[in-house]
Amino acid sequence: MAFKSNNPFLNNKSFSATTASKNDEVHHATLIDYNQDMTLSGTINKTLILFLLLSASAIVIWWMTFNGMNPIVPAFGGAIVGLILVVIAAFKPQYSPILAPGYALFEGLFIGGVSAIFETKYPGIVIQAVGATFVTFAVCLGLYKFKIVKVTEQFKSVVVAATLAIATYYLISWLFSMFTSFVPVHYGNSMMSIGISVFVIVIAALNLFLDFDRMEKGVEQKMPKFMEWFAAMGLIITLVWLYIEFLRLLSKLSRK
Repeated sequence: MAFKSNNPFLNNKSFSATTASKNDEVHHATLIDYNQDMTLSGTINKTLILFLLLSASAIVIWWMTFNGMNPIVPAFGGAIVGLILVVIAAFKPQYSPILAPGYALFEGLFIGGVSAIFETKYPGIVIQAVGATFVTFAVCLGLYKFKIVKVTEQFKSVVVAATLAIATYYLISWLFSMFTSFVPVHYGNSMMSIGISVFVIVIAALNLFLDFDRMEKGVEQKMPKFMEWFAAMGLIITLVWLYIEFLRLLSKLSRK
């Protein structure tokens, strides 16, 4: 049975194509080295490696920013390169062992720069956002592990639809604000803007359940070892999104 992820980063044919390839090998009685299969422990280790790389890169930019460097350029450059690496990995998951660490390093530049900017304007906001992100991750992991929240097909459909709607709204709002005097409703610190931020955070958190489910299904279907990096990259993407949304929400509350 082909595995199909519903995470926006992984909503492509990579998993199903990989699974089909391995099924062909089994059908033709090809000897498989199961040490090369995706494992949960291996995926967790890869996730920790990516998190450490991202944190190290962010800390460097943070330190340089508070020593006089303008973080705009490295943050903007890191975001662009990180996005490019994500797109490549989505179409070429077999290169994830190289692309995923690269993404973590460049995304760290973005996270470090953005965090330094927010911290300058709202002292103490970064530690609050980091704490909120970790607590949300821990709660979602616990709810998934103890089967309190079950990832059904209907659950996946709702989360994916909401995520795509948010992405579309952000894109349209950005384009309108770039070329017109239109001010998106999620800007500012109005109750409507705060409500939108809370909604987006909820959807980002729900995406964590899809990440956990993808990892579990990938292990069950004995996917290739490089899929550990691919799955870990997807989880880091969700955590970065969640962290940024917490920064935005907390900044709005601070302006209140």
